[in-house]
Amino acid sequence: MAVMAGGARRLEGPAKLRGETRYTQDLKPFGLLHVKLVLSSYPSARIAGVDRQAAQAVPGVVAVLTAADLPAVEVAGPDQPLASDKVYYVGQPIAAVVGQSEGAAADGAALVAVDYEELPAVTDPYEAMQEAAPKVLEERAEGFDDVSIHGGGDAETEPQARPNNVSSVANQGRGDVAAGLAEAEVLVEGRYLMPGVHQGFIETHVTVAAPEPGGVIAIWSPTQGHRFVRDEVAKVLQVPTGKVRVISMPVGGGFGGKVVLLEPLAALLAKRLGSPVQIALTRSEEFQVGRPAPASYTDLKLGAKRDGTLTALEIGMVWDNGAASGWHAGLAGVLFSSPYLVPNYSYTAYEVSTNKTPVDAYRAPAGTQAFFALESALDELALKLKVDPLELRLKNARREGEKLPDGSRARIGLVDVLEAAGRHPLYTAPVADGEGLGVAVGGWGGAFGAAAAGCRVEPDGSLTVQVGTVDISGSSTGLALIAAETFGVPVERIQVEVADTASAPQGPVAGGSITTGTVGPAVAAAAADARRQLFEIAAEKLEAAAEDLEISDGSVRVKGVPDRKLEIGELAMGGEAHPPVLGQGRTRIERQSPAFTVHLCRVKVDRETGSYRVTGYAAIQDVGRSINPPEIEGQIHGGAVQGLGRAMGEQLHYEAGQLRTGSFLDYELPTADQIPEIDVQVLEIPASTGIGTRGVGEPPAVPGPAALANAIASATGVRVRELPIAAQLLIG
Repeated sequence: MAVMAGGARRLEGPAKLRGETRYTQDLKPFGLLHVKLVLSSYPSARIAGVDRQAAQAVPGVVAVLTAADLPAVEVAGPDQPLASDKVYYVGQPIAAVVGQSEGAAADGAALVAVDYEELPAVTDPYEAMQEAAPKVLEERAEGFDDVSIHGGGDAETEPQARPNNVSSVANQGRGDVAAGLAEAEVLVEGRYLMPGVHQGFIETHVTVAAPEPGGVIAIWSPTQGHRFVRDEVAKVLQVPTGKVRVISMPVGGGFGGKVVLLEPLAALLAKRLGSPVQIALTRSEEFQVGRPAPASYTDLKLGAKRDGTLTALEIGMVWDNGAASGWHAGLAGVLFSSPYLVPNYSYTAYEVSTNKTPVDAYRAPAGTQAFFALESALDELALKLKVDPLELRLKNARREGEKLPDGSRARIGLVDVLEAAGRHPLYTAPVADGEGLGVAVGGWGGAFGAAAAGCRVEPDGSLTVQVGTVDISGSSTGLALIAAETFGVPVERIQVEVADTASAPQGPVAGGSITTGTVGPAVAAAAADARRQLFEIAAEKLEAAAEDLEISDGSVRVKGVPDRKLEIGELAMGGEAHPPVLGQGRTRIERQSPAFTVHLCRVKVDRETGSYRVTGYAAIQDVGRSINPPEIEGQIHGGAVQGLGRAMGEQLHYEAGQLRTGSFLDYELPTADQIPEIDVQVLEIPASTGIGTRGVGEPPAVPGPAALANAIASATGVRVRELPIAAQLLIG
C-alpha cells in the first residue's frame, strides 16, 4: 500500500469547529434525570450512616440512593459503583442524588450528611510498605486491568512474598548485574521522582444511561472502548451482554483516562429508576474521581566502560497506585530494556496501594516514567565520559535485526532517528551563553491484537466502513484513507461508522497506539473484498476479465475503453442475478512494531531567579508507513506538549490524603507562552507487521521530561531528578 498522498485533515473537524458535534452532555432524552454524587471527605473511613432526609425534601429531588438501595455487585472496595461500608480515598462516591434538574441534584447533594468513623490512612508508598502501616485494600480490587490494551505482560507471573500493601512485584532481567556493575569503569546512580498527573482533557467524565424495551440498558458514553464498557456493565448488572447496548460518543479528550468509570453506576441507576439518567462530573470532581497516572520512584544504576559500552543496568521502582492494585510495573520493565543493548539487566518493581484516588492509564503509560530515568542517566553518563550524548546512544542502540526484549526480531528505526537528530539544526547550531541543549530518546512497543471491519457499498457509489474501535485521535480519517486507496475512490466518498455494540465488528479499545496498526489491516481487507466482489459482477456484465477492469469517476470500466463502464452503486446493490456487495475483513497482528523518537530541547536559564524558558524544540520520529501526514504531525505536537507539561509544572500534590492541585488554577497545564514552535521530522521505516504502520500517539509523550532536564543540566550543571522542575533548584 502506498503512502496516502498528502493525507487529509480530520473528516469530523469542520463539524467540531462549527459547534455541530453533539457530545454526551448535549443529549437530553425525554424524562432525563440528573445525578449528583456525594463524595468522600476522608482518605479512609467507615461509613456509619448517611442522613438523606434534608436532601430528599429539596424541590426537584427524585431520590437519594446509596449502595444499600442498589443490587449487590461483585466488585471489591474502591471499585464499587457506590461505597458500601468503607471509603478508600477522598472523592470516592458514597451516594447519588437524583434530580429533575442539575441544580436540584446539586442542592440535594449539598445537604446529604455522611457519618464517618475515620480510620488510619497511608498516602506515602514507602510508608505503606512498612509492616505497621494500615492495610489499604483488604483484598485485591477487581477493577479494570489496563495492561493488555497497551501491549504489556503480567506484572507478576509467579506470586511471591511481598511487603505490606504491595499488590504485585515485577521482576525482569538477564545476565549478572553485580558482575556488570563491577566491570564498569564509570557508574551513575540516583533516584528519579515523577508525581502523578491528570490527563487534563477538556471534557470531564459524563455518561447517559436509559432503559429500553426488552430489558436492555442503553449507555451513551465518550469512552475509548465501548465494547469494554458493555462487558463491564453486564457483569455489574449480572445480565447477558446482549442486554447492554453502548453507543460511543465523540470523546472530548481521553489520553487513556476514559475507558470505563461512571457507566456501571449510571446503568444501575437507570434500571432502578426506570428513567434515563445523566452523570456529569464538574472539574473539581474530575480531579478527585477520575483515574490519573501513577506517581513513580525509580532507583537506577548504570555502568559503562571508558569507551562508552554499557555493562549493566539495575532498576528498582515503586509505583504509587492510590487505592488500586496497579499494572504499570511489568510494562515499564520491558521499556527500560527496549532501546539499548545492555548485557546485564535487573529490574524489580513494587505495585503499592495508598489511600489516594485509584490510578489508570495516561498516554504512553509507564513510558514517560521509565525514559525520564533512563535518558537522564545516559546524559549524565555521557558527561562523565566526555562524549557526545547522541554518540553514546548510537554506540549502544538496538539495531535492526537484533532481538527485542520479548525475543522477537522486527524492523526498527532507532538508529535512523538518532542519526537524523544529529543532523538537525537544533543540534548542530552553536549553544549560546546561558543556554543548554538536551537530547532524549523515547520509545513504545506498540500494541497488537485482532480486529474486524465491514465495507458496505452505497447506492450512490460511496462506501460505509464499519469498525468497532472509537476514534480519539483522528484515526477514522486514517482508516478512510486506507479504504479509499484500497477500493479506488476519493476519501470524500468514504464514511467511517463506529457502530454501537449491538452491531459493531470486533475492535480493540482505542489506546496504546493500537488502532491504525490493528484495525487498518482489517479495513484494507474489507475494502479489497468489496472491490473483488464488485469486479466479479462487473466482469460478467461487461464481458471482460476482472484484471482488465478499473474504478474511475464512480464507475467500473474496462481499461483503455472508457465508454464501457457501469456505475458502482448500480452494480453493488445486487438484483436477480447477483447478491449485493458487502466486504469483510478480519486480521490478527501477532507481534509488536516498536516505534522510537528523539527529542531535542534548547533552554535558557536565569540563574538569579531560577526561571527557565524553552527556546527551541524538535521531535524526530519513526512512524513506519505514513498514512495521514498532517494528523501524524498533530499527534506529535500534542504528545510533545504533554511530555513537557509533566516536566514544567503538572503534578497531583496531596497533603494528608487531600488533593491540593484539584483545579486548573492549581494544576499547572503548560500555556502557549511556555511552549516554543515544535519542529517535527517524520521518518518512514515501514514496520514488518500489518500494513507497515507504527504507533504514533504514544512515543512523542515520552522523551520531554528527560530532554528538558538534560537541557537544564547542560545550561546550569544542575542535575534535576525530581519533577516538575522547580525554579529554586536552579538558582546559582
